[in-house]
Amino acid sequence: MNKPPSPLTCFSLTVSEHVAHLVLNKPEVMNTMHPTFWRELDAVLDHLHKDNAARVLVISSTGKHFSAGMALETFSGALMDDQSPEGRAAMFDLISALQSTFTKLETLRIPVIAAIQGGCIGGAVDMVTACCIRYATTDAFFCIQEINIGMVADVGTLQRLPKLVPLAVVKELAYTGRRLGAQKALGYGLVNEVFDSPEALLAAAMQCAKEIATKPPVAVWGTKQVIHYARDHSVDDALKQMGWVQGVIWSNRHVRESVMAMKEKRTGEFPALTELRDFTGA
Repeated sequence: MNKPPSPLTCFSLTVSEHVAHLVLNKPEVMNTMHPTFWRELDAVLDHLHKDNAARVLVISSTGKHFSAGMALETFSGALMDDQSPEGRAAMFDLISALQSTFTKLETLRIPVIAAIQGGCIGGAVDMVTACCIRYATTDAFFCIQEINIGMVADVGTLQRLPKLVPLAVVKELAYTGRRLGAQKALGYGLVNEVFDSPEALLAAAMQCAKEIATKPPVAVWGTKQVIHYARDHSVDDALKQMGWVQGVIWSNRHVRESVMAMKEKRTGEFPALTELRDFTGA
């Protein structure tokens, strides 16, 4: 089994009943995204992608806000040197590395559910738009904060948000830095449901995760692959890809077990995804 990264200082990670729960646990700094945050998140996602114990990931937070986004120290001169063409070229690689972490979140082999309370600001919007499902509390809000501090959002918001809400809404939020409240976010389809308290929010996220975890993992994997491909390709191309995916993962046994489980009103029994190993054996 792949060993989980430890120790974690910005997060806690547990796995129970095939549901992984990753909690942002630095409320005293509003769960800002500083270099250690990025290193730990990247390591956690690598672990969850290779491991097969979890079938769903829930991401939640602690404190008043989900996350205040990028920590200002991330923009320090040591990391973001704009005094030379060489320094600016290095910024490209740094930004690409940050982008790749959220892409790992988006392409994780299992579905990802974000449970958002309070502020979801700046880089946190980048983060949750890479998730599959978003739930929020009534006091939650979303803010593309980057424009308010004189920069362009660069880690995925401007690429993923237009796939989730109307383009004119994206432009308004990105140009003005205004806050988008939970009810409007629900109306636009950015969040799936809104809850009165963090407790109700987390309970709903975990309930959804547990329901997903009862389905055949390989069918859930295939469904996620097909949905993401269809989002970025024509209907014709996506239908062709669908045929290839179905041809690869079809299982008469899984279908029979699913039908029997429904008839007998029990949870189906399905094998986990195969644990991944690279050429080094890690």
